[in-house]
Amino acid sequence: MSETAAVGAHAHGAHAEHHELGFIRTYVFSTDHKMIGRQFLFMGLFMMILGGLLALLVRWQLAWPESEVPFTQWIPEPHMYAGHMDAAAYNSFFTMHATIMIFFVVMPILVGAFGNFLIPLMIGTRDMAFPLLNMLSFWIALFSGFIMLAGFCIPGETHAASGWTAYSPLAAVPAFTGVNAGQNLWCISLIVLGISSLMGSINYITTIINMRAPGMGFFRLPLTIWALFIVAILLLLALPVLTGALAMLLFDRMAGTSFFQPAGGGEPLLWQHLFWFFGHPEVYILILPAMGIASDILSVFSRKPIFGYRAMAFSMIGIAFLSWIVWGHHMFQSGMNPALGTTFMISTMVIAVPSAIKTFNWLGTLWGGNIIFSVPMLNALAFVSMFVIGGLSGIYMASTPVDIFIHDTYFIVAHIHYVVFGGSVFGIFAAVYFWFPKMFGRMMNETLGKIHFWPTFLAFNGTFFPMHILGIGGHMRRIYNPLQYDFLKPMQPINVFITVSALCLGVAQIPFVINFFWSLFAGKKATINPWNANTLEWDAPSPPPHGNFGEIPTVYRGPYEYSSPLVPEDFLPQSRKLAPEVSARASH
Repeated sequence: MSETAAVGAHAHGAHAEHHELGFIRTYVFSTDHKMIGRQFLFMGLFMMILGGLLALLVRWQLAWPESEVPFTQWIPEPHMYAGHMDAAAYNSFFTMHATIMIFFVVMPILVGAFGNFLIPLMIGTRDMAFPLLNMLSFWIALFSGFIMLAGFCIPGETHAASGWTAYSPLAAVPAFTGVNAGQNLWCISLIVLGISSLMGSINYITTIINMRAPGMGFFRLPLTIWALFIVAILLLLALPVLTGALAMLLFDRMAGTSFFQPAGGGEPLLWQHLFWFFGHPEVYILILPAMGIASDILSVFSRKPIFGYRAMAFSMIGIAFLSWIVWGHHMFQSGMNPALGTTFMISTMVIAVPSAIKTFNWLGTLWGGNIIFSVPMLNALAFVSMFVIGGLSGIYMASTPVDIFIHDTYFIVAHIHYVVFGGSVFGIFAAVYFWFPKMFGRMMNETLGKIHFWPTFLAFNGTFFPMHILGIGGHMRRIYNPLQYDFLKPMQPINVFITVSALCLGVAQIPFVINFFWSLFAGKKATINPWNANTLEWDAPSPPPHGNFGEIPTVYRGPYEYSSPLVPEDFLPQSRKLAPEVSARASH
């Protein structure tokens, strides 16, 4: 690993100079991977509040259509009219809720924040391979966020209103939604965000391949790093497809081309193919990091090795590969040759195999473990259980005859939220509570954490599980006023129940916000390894200094050696060197 050592020495020299940098270069335009990770985290949390408030506006409208929404009289026209929203504003709100949550909350936090913070620490190096490129990736992502938010400030029109899938020709012809500049800004923002994500992906892949600590083979990587590595490859291959499609959509809107407009000889289904060729891997881009994070946390708080480490890694590779060949199941109801539809149906169902391997291995890890119900563990358990429900409802989406009936109903809204909220967001909460001591040098409050977790878990299920019932009952998604349809009126009490639960879900986040910011300044100071974990980041001080480690650690074993008979403690860090006779006993 001489090359690695040379790279590490070079990076260490660079970071020695970093101590002399001023406030702006240290905290604003920083090239330190840890600061960039924190910047992504704060950006994602801010956007989570905004995206959540938009969801509550949408839910209010569905429960009590066209009534005055409390505390919104200050929102100007055309977004609200003295506290009331019209259909155009409703379309804009649900479009922006989904866009913000997917592209500016889950991706920046799970991939941007924890990818940047954890990769160099967990593989035992001092920084990313390209620190300057890393800094640029954050600032370009932030710039993209500003462009997206600017769409709310265009006089006389709402923001993008074609749904986050932006199906053409609805999205291609401004007259169809009544939105012109807002939809253009939506496209431009996502193109810019794609550039940022490509920069980050190149950095992650290069760093993991080339800069691992001595002894850190691929099958000694923590599963969080495996997940981030696979996600970086997915991003590298999927995002250019979306970026190209968005550029074509912009040309249709602004330059008079007809890539997707049938009136000019274009093909609307081409947009759907291109979008879902990106969109289905995107689902796994959102969920795979949470899978890796949950794996690490379940092992730590079960005090057991992860069950089937290699099977877990290979199942993530299998899921990533299969995600490329199943995009067609999003288009069953768009019209498809039955033989092709059957092919997509079978390939989609095959994804259940590696997903089931992961689920059974998580259960195998828990089985017989000395489980500690800490806040990170509770959120990791919530992730597993919600992912199972989301996965089971996904089987209905994969089945052609069932999907044609329920695809455009609230059943799929329930499914996607069990996967993306129940999966990714509980993964985010688990990661924040688990790595907060390492990121900020202080512990979060456990009591406040549990006050946050239990109402969130209950309100989440109260919000999204009844949507399955609405969907089976034929309740369409993306409608402004359910009471306009007689057959939906008997289901309106369910809509009210869902909205009340959603409001409770929003209120349940207040303890998290209080806990986060209170702990930043007044939380109990964290020790180097407060959870008695094995992975390399816990060898570094809390928070780690520039350069992370005094000396680059050497890795002697895998990351999940808990309750090992070789040592009296119930954990055995990757970097701990055992006496020769103990190592010899282990080899037998």
